[in-house]
Amino acid sequence: MSALVPLLVTLPLLGAAVALIFGRRRRIQVGVSIVTLTATLVIAAVLLNAINATGVPVAVSVGGWPIPFGIVLYVDRLAALLVVVSSVVLLAVLLFSVGQGAADGDDETPVSIFHPSYLILSAGIFNAFIAGDLFNLYVGFEILLVASYVLITLGSTESRIRTGVVYIVVSLVSSILFLAAIAAIYGALGTVNMVQLSQRMTELPQETQLVLHLMLLLAFSIKAAVFPLSFWLPDSYPTAPAPVTAVFAGLLTKVGVYAIIRTETEIFQDNDVNTLLLIVALATMIVGVLGAVAQAELKRILSFTLVSHIGYMIFGLAIATPAAVGATIYYIVHHIVVQTTLFLAVGLVERRAGSTSILKVKGLMRAAPLLAVLYFIPAINLGGLPPFSGFIGKYALFDAAANEGTPLMYVLIVAGIITSLLTLYALMRAWNLSFWREKDESAEGESETDSRIAYLGDAEGADVQTEKRVIPRIMTTATAGMVAVTVALTVFAGPLYDLCSAIGESLLQPVTISQLEQEVQG
Repeated sequence: MSALVPLLVTLPLLGAAVALIFGRRRRIQVGVSIVTLTATLVIAAVLLNAINATGVPVAVSVGGWPIPFGIVLYVDRLAALLVVVSSVVLLAVLLFSVGQGAADGDDETPVSIFHPSYLILSAGIFNAFIAGDLFNLYVGFEILLVASYVLITLGSTESRIRTGVVYIVVSLVSSILFLAAIAAIYGALGTVNMVQLSQRMTELPQETQLVLHLMLLLAFSIKAAVFPLSFWLPDSYPTAPAPVTAVFAGLLTKVGVYAIIRTETEIFQDNDVNTLLLIVALATMIVGVLGAVAQAELKRILSFTLVSHIGYMIFGLAIATPAAVGATIYYIVHHIVVQTTLFLAVGLVERRAGSTSILKVKGLMRAAPLLAVLYFIPAINLGGLPPFSGFIGKYALFDAAANEGTPLMYVLIVAGIITSLLTLYALMRAWNLSFWREKDESAEGESETDSRIAYLGDAEGADVQTEKRVIPRIMTTATAGMVAVTVALTVFAGPLYDLCSAIGESLLQPVTISQLEQEVQG
């Protein structure tokens, strides 16, 4: 099994090189990208099945270098699960983009640039998930960020360049903080291997541990869009092409959350900042969802809900019990899939209606009933209605918090319920206005509903207008496939939740360096 681990990174990089060589041949590039991501999905699924059956992670020291001198790739249940989910999402979004490119040409996603960049982004995401040391995690971040700089500015419009600059500056600040923290940690402990750090960190004074802890937490919180460091996200994501926005929203912030999980559960278990995390989670949930309620443009609504639901993940991690961490992992999987699906559905709305403003889009229920279903199912799932996976994940988080029984936990539970209700309100208001509202509801041309939502007219993006375009079948199929995956998260919630619970228990039982060496040798 160890021979399969490096392929998770090398296959996408090789695929990117081949796609770049055939930059003028669209079909070859598309074929290379699909085959590469499909192969990665199969490898990740094989690794997940094997690791889950034995409970033993797979570790590889690249080049045969001894620990800690070599780069260690470490695949446990958590890493394997997230690579599987990421591969599914990346493949579905790729198919969506193929349909868009075939219909529109190279205006939105120039194929000679898009496919190599997309595969490099995939390699960076996979590398971050399987990194066994902080520096390799940093390399994974930089790989995906370099690719994301290209993808977020595709089309070279003024708005994309402007928001792309903000995204790049914020990302560079986060990377500098991360690199400075790595240098400080190496200078203090002589290693950046996560397993060794978990054993050596207690050698440092508590004050030094806290400084290093907060440096890493700050760097990862920027990447994860945790409030108040989430200011960049609502403006950056909505301007990108639909497939780029979908994969960014689904995956990139979760890489930051994953890094927080790894450092909190492996490196800094004895350095408690859980109260701070609970307060930050509370602010992230409330501020994010209030921002969503105040928006009049679908992509911005989803961007703010993305921020608010990061708060649930930080909340679960801060509870710091096996049940809470397991529920957090389940919620991460749920959110990756559902958030990506919603952005794909909004991409279809934009093509069909020529706008994503809920003040302008009307009558889609009659004009496009399938599109109404493709938006409605993930929307109520994200809102947390039973019996969907959003409800299961939130209930599990609230149950874990209630078992702790502290006043702050109950405050977070109430905030989580309010956030869920407001999320449902924002998404259903958008669905009601865009799909149920008829185009001509009154002789005066302005309906009673229009007058009630006039206050949203000054919201950013309220007047957004694009060209109406035909929706290719492959784009609808890719979105429908993702909707099916969101339903599968509910149908197979039992086995998936059992897996996530096992992950939660294992994360709070750190691996020793001797165990890691045995896994590398094995």
